[in-house]
Amino acid sequence: MGKRHHIILPNLPSYQFTNLAMKIRLLHFADLHIGMENYGRLDPATGVNRRVLDFLRRFDELIDYGLEHDVDLVIFAGDAYKRRNPNPTYQRAFARRIKRLADAGVPVVLLVGNHDLPTMVQKASSVDIFRTLDVPNVIVGRVEEVHRIETRHGPVQVATVPYPVRQRLLAHDEYRGLSIEQLDEALRRIVSDNIRALAQQLDPDIPAVLAAHLTVSGATFGSERSVMIGRDAVVLKSALADPAWDYVALGHVHKHQSLNDGGYPPVVYAGSLERIDFGEEKQPKGFCWVELARGETTWKFVEVDARRFVTVRADVREALNPLMALQQTIAPYDLREAVVRLIVHMRADQEPLVRDRDVRALLSDAYFVAGIVREVEREARVRLGSLAPEEMSDRELLAKYLEAKNTPPERVRVLLEYAEEIFKGEETMGDGAKKGGK
Repeated sequence: MGKRHHIILPNLPSYQFTNLAMKIRLLHFADLHIGMENYGRLDPATGVNRRVLDFLRRFDELIDYGLEHDVDLVIFAGDAYKRRNPNPTYQRAFARRIKRLADAGVPVVLLVGNHDLPTMVQKASSVDIFRTLDVPNVIVGRVEEVHRIETRHGPVQVATVPYPVRQRLLAHDEYRGLSIEQLDEALRRIVSDNIRALAQQLDPDIPAVLAAHLTVSGATFGSERSVMIGRDAVVLKSALADPAWDYVALGHVHKHQSLNDGGYPPVVYAGSLERIDFGEEKQPKGFCWVELARGETTWKFVEVDARRFVTVRADVREALNPLMALQQTIAPYDLREAVVRLIVHMRADQEPLVRDRDVRALLSDAYFVAGIVREVEREARVRLGSLAPEEMSDRELLAKYLEAKNTPPERVRVLLEYAEEIFKGEETMGDGAKKGGK
């Protein structure tokens, strides 16, 4: 028999064996906004607005994906509800889904976003109940802090940075009397300094994630501007793009995007799970699936089956039968289960031929008709004041015509000069005709 070779392994921490075997599977999502009820009607079976059910279905879709792919950690980067004071039905719906993850042994980090914050510092946020009840496997990120979390495939460090509130600076004398712009600059500086301080607390050998709900310079906005509460202080991307982190999980901006241009670490807005309005019509919606390892993190965007928004634009001005032309324009669109708006460009005389009832019949496949906008082209009418046309001279009529056509003043002057010669010529010819007729 040959000699046996004994391999002596050093006393490596458990996470190093994890990195050799498998990366930690992280699911990152944000901006759920349960309570958005626009473009929806009440569902009689549940008593809940159908658009709210859309948002909950996307949440279920996300959870199904995570559990089917053996997720190790879930980070929700803020804004659970549309309003700061959600009704109990919405709170119950959110809690049931968080419990489903927690009961499966998956740690969940709930970051506090601007829509989760109370109006007064002393009041609880909309997600503080999980912290108060000490719900197992649920961590509420209500302050800037580094959390060490044990997952099934090793430890992870998650630093939480909740939405920065300008008003809280006013509790300190040094910030009183400053302008809003000065307060924004002070807040940006404080948040950036705090993020750097969090990075200094990290164990350099353990994977680290920064979870933040804020606006980062260079981000492209979606429709969050229409539902935003308050005004933002913008944090520079350079404050986040620190290799001390292995992944930066952002919330607050609804459009999914990666901000670090392929650099390390990935700095990513997951975006919202559902479309809020037509400003997000073309935006894919979903969440981020992250394979986390120290210095070796990879990620991908997973799109969900969000409700489609469809804009149909029709120009029927040249049509003899505008309703038929409208039908031909609509026909190629797939309107099934979509929120639809129709914009029709027509002439004024066509309005009676395009009745609202007939138009809605053409849109009957839609989930919800958000609006029918009629852009009517009307002939410009020259305002003559108190005079009737027969009471005005040729020169006055021409001047009014040029005014209605928005002709530049200098050109009006030149045209009227030439017209004056024509008018005089006609008068001379008229006088000659009168003399010859005598």
